[in-house]
Amino acid sequence: GSACMVADAASVRDKLPSGEGSHGRPRRSLGWAGYGYGLAALATILGWIVTRQYQLFDPLYGAGYWIGIIGASLMGLLLLYPIRKRVSLFRHLGPTKVWFQVHIIFGLVGPILILYHANFRFGSFNSNVALVCTLLVAGSGLIGRYLHAKIYADLEGHKRTLKELSDRARLTPDQKARASALAPHLLERMTAFDRYVMTPPAGFLTSLLLPARLAVLTRIGYVRLAWNARQEIRAQARKAGISRARRKKTERALCDLIGTHLRRVRRVAEFHSYERLFSLWHVFHLPFFYILVVTALLHVAAVHMY
Repeated sequence: GSACMVADAASVRDKLPSGEGSHGRPRRSLGWAGYGYGLAALATILGWIVTRQYQLFDPLYGAGYWIGIIGASLMGLLLLYPIRKRVSLFRHLGPTKVWFQVHIIFGLVGPILILYHANFRFGSFNSNVALVCTLLVAGSGLIGRYLHAKIYADLEGHKRTLKELSDRARLTPDQKARASALAPHLLERMTAFDRYVMTPPAGFLTSLLLPARLAVLTRIGYVRLAWNARQEIRAQARKAGISRARRKKTERALCDLIGTHLRRVRRVAEFHSYERLFSLWHVFHLPFFYILVVTALLHVAAVHMY
């Protein structure tokens, strides 16, 4: 009856992990990273609009020159983080989290300063090569940061495991019982969806494209499963004479459970793909950085010699 359905809804909601919001999405605050990326985007947009049009800085003299020097220095200091990771002598100099945060900040601020130094315009051949390499390293760094967040649990370098993700995705016996009571056919549909999503990709390219594919599949799957669950709940509510407000509360609880489960199943299914992508990213990122160092040195030498 009414009391049973509301109790089941409350039980399902109570079993959701803390930090889960509506439709199973995690409640996230922007944090320092979010505000930092926002400020970096704002500075880039303003520079493109204002500096590019009015050419506020002279790259060879005054503020424009020193902005370039500071930007190039920050890019050079990016080497400190990988050195700190590989040289045992430096591993006790502060927590990894702080080093990683500084690495990200320098990787954002350095390229932006270099763009201001160049007035957001191309110039001579050697400066163009250095600028393009800078942008490649910055773009590659943003991609690497995204992949890092998918594989590592925190900025301290604690790597997630497939078992950990699988355990979190698995429904508890109580959740299964309550979900079955609210929507009898839901578990069958969720199990079929899980089996389809968890099928290993056939080839390397398919594996690399899997995260994008799963992003679409899980959203479509959520819409279908939530719609079917709502229909079953409404049918039960009509028979039991349950009010609209209580029915809506029950629907939200079950949709939270569905969303949380699908999001976690997706994390399990795409984990190996992100590991492959991260390994591939390392292959390209370091060469980009070494090319940047060489081109930047050649650019500085050319400017001071000629």
